[in-house]
Amino acid sequence: MAFNDLAINFGRSFLFALATLLPILNPPAVAPIFLTLTEGASANARSLLAQRVAVNICVMLAIAMIAGNLVLDFFGISLPIIRVGGGLLVVATAWRLVGASDYDAEHAQNMAEAYSFDQVRSKAFYPLTFPMICGPGALSAALTVGVTLHAEASFDTAANLAGSLIAIGVASLVVYFCLRFAAQFLHKLGANGTAVLMRLSSFILLCLGVQIVWDGAHQLLLGLLREAAAISGVSP
Repeated sequence: MAFNDLAINFGRSFLFALATLLPILNPPAVAPIFLTLTEGASANARSLLAQRVAVNICVMLAIAMIAGNLVLDFFGISLPIIRVGGGLLVVATAWRLVGASDYDAEHAQNMAEAYSFDQVRSKAFYPLTFPMICGPGALSAALTVGVTLHAEASFDTAANLAGSLIAIGVASLVVYFCLRFAAQFLHKLGANGTAVLMRLSSFILLCLGVQIVWDGAHQLLLGLLREAAAISGVSP
C-alpha cells in the first residue's frame, strides 16, 4: 500500500510539473526564433547549441524548483522584481527579432564556416536559454512547483521531488528535439513561410515579455497600495 501511495505521488508530481512547465517553455514556438538567432550556423553547430540549451534549461529549472526561494530570500529579491527585470530582457530580445532582416540563404551559407565554437558557447545561455526559453515565467512556474514538493512524510517528499525532476528532464528533452530539428520542421514552409512564422513568433514573444513585466509591476503596485492603506489605517 505504501508503495502504491509513493507511485501515485510520483505520477501526480510528474504530470503536474510537466503540465506546468512545458506550455510556458513552448518549444515549437521558439524554433523559428532559434533559427534566426543562429543564422549562418552549420547543422553540427546548431545540434551542439540545442544540446547546451537543453542542459542549461534542465539545470536552471531544477535549481529554481529546489532552492529558488532560498536564493531569492538570501539576496532579498522578490519574485515581482525578477518578473520585471526578466520581462524587460524578453521585450528587448523580441523587439530586435521583430525588426530583424528576412532570412537570406546565401548570406547564411557565407557565414556558415565562420560560426565558431565560441559563438555557440556564448549564445547557449543568453539569449537562447535565458530569457527566451527559460525566462521569468518558467522560473516562476518552477518555484511554484517547488512549493508543492514538501509533504509530511519524507518518502512522499522524495517521490514528489523525483517525479518533478524527471518532468524537468522530459521538458528539456522536448526543447532539444524542437531546436535540433527546427530547420527540418520549417524547411517545408519555405523562406517566405519561415519569415512569416518567425515574425509571428517574435511578436508573441514580445507580448509575452510585456505581460511578464506587467504581472511583476502589478504585484509591486498592489504591495505599495497595501502598505499605503495600512499606514493610513493606523494614522491618527
